[in-house]
Amino acid sequence: MKKRANKVREEDESLCCCEYVNRHGERSHVAACCCDCEDLDDVCDRFLKRESQKPESLSQVSAVVNDRIRVPWLWGGARKVELSVIPPLILLPVLLHLAALHFLLGIVVLTALPVLVLWYYYVTHRKKGRTLFFLSLALFSLAYTYYMFVTEVFPRGDISLVQLSVVTVGVILTLVALVHTKREPGAVLPKPHDIHSTVTYYSPLADRDHAANGGKQDVTMTVPNWTGSREQSGMEPNESSQRNWCPVCRAVQPPRAGHCRICGVCVLRLDHHCVWINSCVGQANHRSFLLLLVLFLSTSVYGISLVLQSVCPTQPLLTSLLYCPGVYDQYSAALGFTCAWYSSIVTAGLLHLLVMQVINVSHNVTEREARGALRDRTARSACWGLVVDTGVYSLGFRGNWAEFMAMGDKLSPTSLDRTYLVALVGADKLEGHESE
Repeated sequence: MKKRANKVREEDESLCCCEYVNRHGERSHVAACCCDCEDLDDVCDRFLKRESQKPESLSQVSAVVNDRIRVPWLWGGARKVELSVIPPLILLPVLLHLAALHFLLGIVVLTALPVLVLWYYYVTHRKKGRTLFFLSLALFSLAYTYYMFVTEVFPRGDISLVQLSVVTVGVILTLVALVHTKREPGAVLPKPHDIHSTVTYYSPLADRDHAANGGKQDVTMTVPNWTGSREQSGMEPNESSQRNWCPVCRAVQPPRAGHCRICGVCVLRLDHHCVWINSCVGQANHRSFLLLLVLFLSTSVYGISLVLQSVCPTQPLLTSLLYCPGVYDQYSAALGFTCAWYSSIVTAGLLHLLVMQVINVSHNVTEREARGALRDRTARSACWGLVVDTGVYSLGFRGNWAEFMAMGDKLSPTSLDRTYLVALVGADKLEGHESE
């Protein structure tokens, strides 16, 4: 195994900037993107012969296309490009420039764009698929609107260098908060020495005389093996073990932890999986996530106000977004006005998310717990479900915020104590013998 690993490492290091190892483990070149594609040849042959396609043909061709879209890289060969990153880079500039041509086109585009994004979110969320589309859209929206602010709005002369500097600092701080939020949500990673343990049970042996060895049976058991033996024997786990044990991660979940089916890990105090950062929001990054929302909203609202003051100087700020006469007479002003409208739509969506987060933190409830309580009808709700109070972990308004602000500094252990695991396994084993 060591020689094989070293051989693979040597092959990876010998790749030039335009070479890569494809999904079949073979060396290939980015210039050979249209060559040696058996899956695509088979699809074309069947199409020309008017034969029915294989059920897996389209998925295989899609896998080949995803594998062959590479960017030359100086170290380790060509890097794979995620296809879901590309659409926002093309569609957003095209749609915003199209919306700036006429106010009717602006209404159509700015109405259809959120609908398309929500539809794509519904499709990916239903399939529990992991995609970089929303993170790419969020980052490119921030970068592109800032670029339009600098190139189209600032040259008009209505914005000072100080105001430009404030917007720039806000964008930088937002990106820093995003990087910090994506670092680690607080995953539950069990340690091997915490899971493996030797348990001694006082029970009769099945294939030996129970009088021998004093009726003792020495059993070395791990928690995964224990769950597998229970499933094979048809025994159902009791309520406590079923609630705390994650069969996917093979780990015992601490209180308020949850398993994310998109990330595939258990997270301490899981709130929700945020598609805009392509990561879970949990105990370790919940505070920075809240800070990220505040920084983005503050920068966005301030930038929108500056743009509206520049392109609609004769109108009051609160009404200029809805009524700005003559703004489409000049294309640069219309483009800035369109970007302000697009930013306002994004800001409204994230403002709703921030309000929900503040309400949940004030009641010491996570988004995951709130949804479960509403589904099971075990919580008090108000304001059409915006306010959900389970009453389980609430310490009062000040106590809830104090716990929230301090929870990232005192992360609970990622694995349970060995004594608890031994007691849990032993109790269920004895319970099984008693039921027999």
